[in-house]
Amino acid sequence: MNTPLWQPDARRAAETRLAQFMREAEAATGQTFADYTALHQWSVRDSDLFWQQVYHFCGLTAEGDTAPAMQPGVHLRETRWFPNLHLNYAQNLLRHADTHPHDIALICETENGRQRRLSFDELRHAAGQFAARLTQAGVMPGDRIAGWLPNGPEAVIAALGSAWIGAVWSSCSPDFGVSGVLDRFGQIEPTVLLLTDGYHYNGKWIDLTERATQIRAGLPSATVVQIATGEQHLPDTQDWQAWLDGALDVPDYALLPFEHPLYILYSSGTTGQPKCIVHGAGGTLLQHAKEHALHGDLRQGDRLFYFTTCGWMMWNWLVGGLQAGATLVLYDGNPAWPDTGRLFDLAARERVTHFGTSAKFIQAVEKSGLVPREKCDLSALRVLFSTGSPLLHESFDFVYQAISEQVQLSSISGGTDIISCFALGNPLLPVYRGELQCLGLGMDVAVFNDAGEPVTGEKGELVCRAPFPSMPVGFWRDADGSRYHKAYFSRFENVWAHGDYAELRPHDGWQGMVIHGRSDAVLNPGGVRIGTAEIYRQVESLAEIRESIVVGQEWDGDVRVVLFVVPQPGVTLDDTLRARLRKAIREGASPRHVPAVILAVPEIPRTVSGKIVELAVREIIHGRPVTNLNALANPAALAHFRDREELR
Repeated sequence: MNTPLWQPDARRAAETRLAQFMREAEAATGQTFADYTALHQWSVRDSDLFWQQVYHFCGLTAEGDTAPAMQPGVHLRETRWFPNLHLNYAQNLLRHADTHPHDIALICETENGRQRRLSFDELRHAAGQFAARLTQAGVMPGDRIAGWLPNGPEAVIAALGSAWIGAVWSSCSPDFGVSGVLDRFGQIEPTVLLLTDGYHYNGKWIDLTERATQIRAGLPSATVVQIATGEQHLPDTQDWQAWLDGALDVPDYALLPFEHPLYILYSSGTTGQPKCIVHGAGGTLLQHAKEHALHGDLRQGDRLFYFTTCGWMMWNWLVGGLQAGATLVLYDGNPAWPDTGRLFDLAARERVTHFGTSAKFIQAVEKSGLVPREKCDLSALRVLFSTGSPLLHESFDFVYQAISEQVQLSSISGGTDIISCFALGNPLLPVYRGELQCLGLGMDVAVFNDAGEPVTGEKGELVCRAPFPSMPVGFWRDADGSRYHKAYFSRFENVWAHGDYAELRPHDGWQGMVIHGRSDAVLNPGGVRIGTAEIYRQVESLAEIRESIVVGQEWDGDVRVVLFVVPQPGVTLDDTLRARLRKAIREGASPRHVPAVILAVPEIPRTVSGKIVELAVREIIHGRPVTNLNALANPAALAHFRDREELR
């Protein structure tokens, strides 16, 4: 743990945007920041000045006075941000069309090989057309625009065109089923609805015309526009290109209050109807600008790729990269089709500088036997982002052994709730095995024990003790804020509890972080709290195991650990393999982590955004109902866990 896997050389560190920001902050404050801890402490101690400094450093555009950056309320969630500013999100993301109109803004590729490119000028033109059509349709600021779309240029155009006039954008990916879409869009009642007729996945065309017709019928008041990918035309819909071509005068950017709603995102919905989380334009813009520029060292001309769908917050985060003048590289389809080298081929061909994916994908590449650095020219790659679940320690090793020795591995953690990160990367600091590099600037992050006391080097609840701009502006239809309060502030008084089980790791000049899993999935055998990530790390290091899920079962007045594994094709879970699993867990974690029961299943249930659902499995093995199967990508997988004789 004392030997870093990577660290920047002095020249690379000095040329980063974070180093430049630190120098400018020193000049503005008259202070000297000896290390990252000093900079971070200033950013939370003088939050008002810090966020103003970020605003100016990132070149954001608005009308009005940046002071004060914040107006504190009685409660954390009552803080108001930049009350004297009016801005437009789309204007800020499209500003490079003024100075670099011919630079490429979007490179979009689908699984079947279709590729499209849009310059900043072309993207601005299309977004303006979309804004004009919304205005012609009578759409007003605050009205909702929804898209059930693949990850292509139309989704970005529609999101920016909506923000152009102050409408609120919300999206789901086409792998959401009818009920899942209506559970979400039905709550927000969109004025305009964008639908696709299908998409390519796993070498096949997935026809969605029947589902699209049902969604159309479930939202009868919406004007419907079809993004035609196949040859089927949906009834009672307007064609995308014809609709855009009918645009008249493009409206001016709507300058709106800093906290005017921009996006509606959704909780996973595995324990009930999804919560509709409303994020403001200014907070989203400012937080993403900070994360991209300072923590990611993203700059004009860089190429930013993140494998995501329109149903995951990383899509919104990716779109924000336009503000830095970067080119976004979008991919829609199976990331491992026809093999796990697909995304690395794309990264090499397009000279991607910032490559983002999930921890599970990195693990899948490793288990496939691919060594990307031997297959592709990844010399342009500077940063590799990973999120979605804790990145295994062994996956850190794999990145540096098989992908690139020069890349900054940036494991990041935050979520839909904050549309950003609490802990993430840092181009000035070393990368240590298993750790997120640092706490985010301006984020007063801590780990609390059960008594609500901050601890270092101990596992506990990840919290944030001070307000930050990307806190939700509210939940949809939560007028008194009670659901908002229950979601984040019911555990500790006036402290945001995020629901992650985490640990701070002290270093000389900064703190790293390890995420041990979700708090609500923590195991508690014999009263000892165990993070699920500690078990996954050991289990999935075995080549015979493709993936796994671990839960606690109430048993004989206590809790016992139950592990389900998906063996690799041709592998049988027998007593010999069970013994190897228990040995790996005992030696790699502790005897308390060793499962009482190990069972095989053919697949693991996941949400539509790809996250495993430990809570749903826990409910099933106890004979309790799972209340919202629509949130799952493969709800039939739960049958493999129900009524198991071995658990009686």
